[in-house]
Amino acid sequence: RCGTHSIRFAAEGTDYRVTTDASLSAVLEERLIGLERPQVFILGPDETISDSPSILAQSLLSETQSYWQDWVRTLAIPYDWQEAVIRAAITLKLCTFEDTGAVLAALTTSIPESPDSGRNWDYRYCWLRDSYFVIQALNRLGATRTMESYLQYLDHIVASHPIGDLQPLYAIGGGSDAEERIVTTLDGFLGMGPVRVGNQAAQQVQHDVYGAIVLATSQVFFDDRLMTRGDKALFERLEPLGLRAAALYDKPDAGPWELRGKASVHTFSAAMSWAGCDRLARIAIRLGLDGASRRWRHQADLMRTRILASCWNARRGSFVGSFGGDDLDASVLLLAEVGLISAQDPRFVATVEAVGADLGVGDYLYRYRHADDFGTPQTAFTVCSFWHVNALAAIGKMDQAREHFTRLLERRNGLGLLSEDLDPVSGMLWGNYPQTYSMVGIVNSAVRLSRSWEEAL
Repeated sequence: RCGTHSIRFAAEGTDYRVTTDASLSAVLEERLIGLERPQVFILGPDETISDSPSILAQSLLSETQSYWQDWVRTLAIPYDWQEAVIRAAITLKLCTFEDTGAVLAALTTSIPESPDSGRNWDYRYCWLRDSYFVIQALNRLGATRTMESYLQYLDHIVASHPIGDLQPLYAIGGGSDAEERIVTTLDGFLGMGPVRVGNQAAQQVQHDVYGAIVLATSQVFFDDRLMTRGDKALFERLEPLGLRAAALYDKPDAGPWELRGKASVHTFSAAMSWAGCDRLARIAIRLGLDGASRRWRHQADLMRTRILASCWNARRGSFVGSFGGDDLDASVLLLAEVGLISAQDPRFVATVEAVGADLGVGDYLYRYRHADDFGTPQTAFTVCSFWHVNALAAIGKMDQAREHFTRLLERRNGLGLLSEDLDPVSGMLWGNYPQTYSMVGIVNSAVRLSRSWEEAL
């Protein structure tokens, strides 16, 4: 149904209206329009717009620009790579749900990780593990309000679900339902189905979730900028998570890559569990709880000794992806990041070199090379390349890290965004988009590698 400047239509029982100053005939007939001036299309509810489309559009655009300019001015950005960091920070903020504080892993579903691979997942959920790294990156830039909103989301999750049965991911409203199904009426990205709604990973066992919650929440005990401060009552609510982490750190799970057909004692899950107990010991010191501090430090030290012994592979001269395993895994590059081991430890230095040699292709890094439920991975995992950059910098190879990072930034699309995966040969982006994990990589690497403002000026 057409009006003077609008087209009204219904979709799935809801009425919509497109208001435009373009030719309605051309729109209805789907004809090409020669652009000789800016033209406006406003899609929304079936409601009358009182202003002309061009005036309203200009007003909305101006308000949007002002909002983001004001927000960006609050960020403590590094001197180098400012444009890339600002774009990444805005993207991360846009991937949060202001109503609850949830952080979405990506805004799309079912874009395959590689052509015709079947690795098509719905990432429109909040992964507690991924979200910790997102909030950590934004906090490094001073975006504390986003962090506080996410911590409120975590409070809701912990209060609403049994501690002993926390899921790796939740809906943006905090609900636990993420039942996976295939939409048979859609062909998928470039015809490469299936198109999935929901994610089976919600039902997986992933032990790192307990450590991830403690890591995220620990900020409120140490950051004087925050409105809400951590106290003894909050610490006592976190302790059951630490107990769960200590009980499960050396038990098999699906791991950070959410393997569907095999469970192992994954190094990353164990390291995140250790980190949760370690942070509880530090929080207890902060609160003056000497007995609790000694108890959690003892627990963390026992776990650390077991983890470092069990995931070291002498034959490969590297930490590996699982206890007693033989496969290299990019997630071990985070062992120094979470504090399990010093970056100067010869074992970690050897691990960085081994992972780079075995999993690297030029500037790109695969998460692993061995076959999984869907065969051998065909594309590099974008955030792993940034993990490698950070690890190189941590072991003192700053020039090499800068070179890798600069070239990785060239792989962003015209909007400065990255997806989950990259083809090492063509550089084509694959996987869901924009991927918050990948944008976190930009922020963290830029902060680590940038010159200080004093050095630069």
